[in-house]
Amino acid sequence: MPQFTPGLTLAHKFFTEAIQPLMDNHFPHLPYSAARLDWGSDTLGFDTPMSMDHGWGPRMTIFLSEADFSAMEQDLNGFFAYHLPFSVQGFPIHFDEPYANGGRMQAKTTYPIHHMITITTPEKFFAEYIGVEIHQTISPLDWLTIPQQRLLTVRKGQIYHDGLNVLTKTQKQLNWYPHDLWLYLMASQWQRIDQEEPFMGHTGSVDDDLGSRLIASRLIRDVMKLVFLIERQYAPYSKWFGTAFQQLNHSASLSPLFEAILDSQDWKTRESHFSEVYRILIDAHNALEITPPISPDITNFHGRPFLVPHSARFVQALQAQIQEPEILKLPPSIGSIDQIVDNTDMLENLALSKRITAIYQDSD
Repeated sequence: MPQFTPGLTLAHKFFTEAIQPLMDNHFPHLPYSAARLDWGSDTLGFDTPMSMDHGWGPRMTIFLSEADFSAMEQDLNGFFAYHLPFSVQGFPIHFDEPYANGGRMQAKTTYPIHHMITITTPEKFFAEYIGVEIHQTISPLDWLTIPQQRLLTVRKGQIYHDGLNVLTKTQKQLNWYPHDLWLYLMASQWQRIDQEEPFMGHTGSVDDDLGSRLIASRLIRDVMKLVFLIERQYAPYSKWFGTAFQQLNHSASLSPLFEAILDSQDWKTRESHFSEVYRILIDAHNALEITPPISPDITNFHGRPFLVPHSARFVQALQAQIQEPEILKLPPSIGSIDQIVDNTDMLENLALSKRITAIYQDSD
């Protein structure tokens, strides 16, 4: 096996050296698009040599129009199985069978090839992958029930050819939340912080240092999620959450403080570091200029000796700026599916994720 190369780089080579020549020579009049927009660490640009053990290799999605898909899908699949080269850049194009755990590359010198080219339509792909009809306006409820991990792969994935002239437009449409929905999500994230901000100190003050550490880590995670929102970046799932955070602009100032909090041996020291974290957050919020400026004061919680930023101030300020009627109807501060649950089986099951719309509707 050759030395590791980033999966998106390999996908580009797979397209230009193997797929595109075959399409040009054998299907010159067939409109199509080609991209990598779905699951995989490689789509996010986070793959490493370890990623090569399964679910990694020459992969591609070929998109056809609805009319051409019904007529050509089986023919194209069979054609690729007997005409693709056996390797690209030294990496096998054949994947082992039975297909399991994302598949694994396997050298083969006879046809047919069990390739990893998925043939679909833009409409079918986005309906199955994020649950939306791409030719209609995406509703707030649709946005709220799409896990950010899926939105992130669409945003960070690569389009190699867009003969259908649909993928580029859709990728741009899904690049980030509509403005008022963004405000709603930030208000919901500040609410999560508000609900636990005094508990790190309270648990520590009654000699529950384990509880204090646990709440500190929860608050760090919520702060990190808020920073993703502030910087208009979708957050990946836990495997790559910290890695992606390191790429954010505020990571340089916040990461050392997070490490200091986690290393602190008492709640008072944790609190002092958290006060610095909150001041950075407040400055970041005010720099957005989406609400009237909010004071950077970090003061006692209702006279108790626990220093907090009083995050409810941000919840109220953000909610006051929302104008979109559909978003004003949403229950305050519940947020998106990523802010409601962190159960992997639910976030990986789009149909199940969509069922949480009942939460918003039942709260009317």
